[in-house]
Amino acid sequence: MTIGRRRLLGLGLGALGAAALAGCAPPGANPVNAEPTIPAAGPGEKITLTYWAWLKDLQKVADIWNARNPNVQVQAVFSLGGSNGGYQKMYSALAAGGGPDLAQVELRSVPEFMLVGGLVDLARYGAKQYRSRYDEAAWDQVTFNGGVFAIPQDTGPMAWYYQPEVLAKVGGQPPTTWDEWAALAQQLHQQDPTVYLEVFSVADASPFMAYAAQAGGKWFTPTENGWLVNLTDDATLATARFFDKAIDGGYVQTGYDPYSPGWTAAAGNGQIAALTGASWGDALVETIGTGKGKWRVAPMPKWPTGSGSTALGGSSTAILANSRHPQEALDFAVWLTTSPEAIDALIKYCGIGWSPSRDYIGAQRQQPSEFFSGQNYNTDIFVPAAKQQPKDWHWGPITQRTLNALSDNFRRKITAGQSLVDSLHLTQKTTVDTMRQIGLTVLEAK
Repeated sequence: MTIGRRRLLGLGLGALGAAALAGCAPPGANPVNAEPTIPAAGPGEKITLTYWAWLKDLQKVADIWNARNPNVQVQAVFSLGGSNGGYQKMYSALAAGGGPDLAQVELRSVPEFMLVGGLVDLARYGAKQYRSRYDEAAWDQVTFNGGVFAIPQDTGPMAWYYQPEVLAKVGGQPPTTWDEWAALAQQLHQQDPTVYLEVFSVADASPFMAYAAQAGGKWFTPTENGWLVNLTDDATLATARFFDKAIDGGYVQTGYDPYSPGWTAAAGNGQIAALTGASWGDALVETIGTGKGKWRVAPMPKWPTGSGSTALGGSSTAILANSRHPQEALDFAVWLTTSPEAIDALIKYCGIGWSPSRDYIGAQRQQPSEFFSGQNYNTDIFVPAAKQQPKDWHWGPITQRTLNALSDNFRRKITAGQSLVDSLHLTQKTTVDTMRQIGLTVLEAK
């Protein structure tokens, strides 16, 4: 099945991506990585790089670079978030032979851009020498079959936010395992039926995907012979059975999502005791007006298998295929994501997520938090969590479409009693069928 770039644009690349690997991409993709590399600018040559991103005030960060690199200037251009139209704008620019040198691309969307050869393989420009500067799990999410297709910009290691006073009603402590979490959730709800330990989103399957990844699930694996797709591996099904039991038992709240107005109100009056959330969730927890000094952070519970933590969210700095200066763009991307001055500026001006740098989290994040009971939670909890994210996790070629389908199926848990386990089997079939329909080679685990 031959699908050209124009046809792919018509189908909506934000939902139909895949990695441009042997056997993993349809014909017609941009051949940028089969062409000769582009030499760096000559001595004294002045160039300007453009960077499309949804980070606020990114130009203030770029100006630090600009002051020190007069021959390589960076112009930051605000672009809407990917799902809000930013990606479609990038795809259209790529199809027309243009676009920026650099672009902010969510980690889970990197394979979608690779589908049409939209990203430069930075391994051809020496990117592998920088691997040791980044958290291993973050680096793994931008590498495919020996290529490096973006530079990690921020990640979302997860931990457990909680209210000690609410747990104290049943003598509870932060659970170290998910089984302990379930026992605590039942105790709290039995003691007071208006109180829940946490919520479980049936409208957004992203947190469930993170839990399954923590347990050791691997939904998409790129191979030389195509994509191995397995949403129903043992770890994922065990995770689904666990939350099926929690929902059926009535001791987890499903009426609203984390950070929603309903959640914020319930957490503020002590009816939601905790949140398994990403590092960037701290700012949202802090919007609870009555929460100052009432919250703390602990490591997230662990499954019998898998990793100590997991990740929710995260983005990359990618060099798009039509850039005429990929070497300089790579140099800037590495500076932006690993130099202390850039990381501090990203936190100050842009509210960036967790730094993927292995050695520096930012000066601001090394201080105790008044809101979180004086706890130095970034250093104590999230630094170890970042190093415990799942290794070898790869986003799929149609990640957003898969998540949309899984979310639609999860809703039927509430409306029709459909189990999460059955939802996974249905979404597995939908995902495989869709990938094959767009011309990808798909292998299913036996």
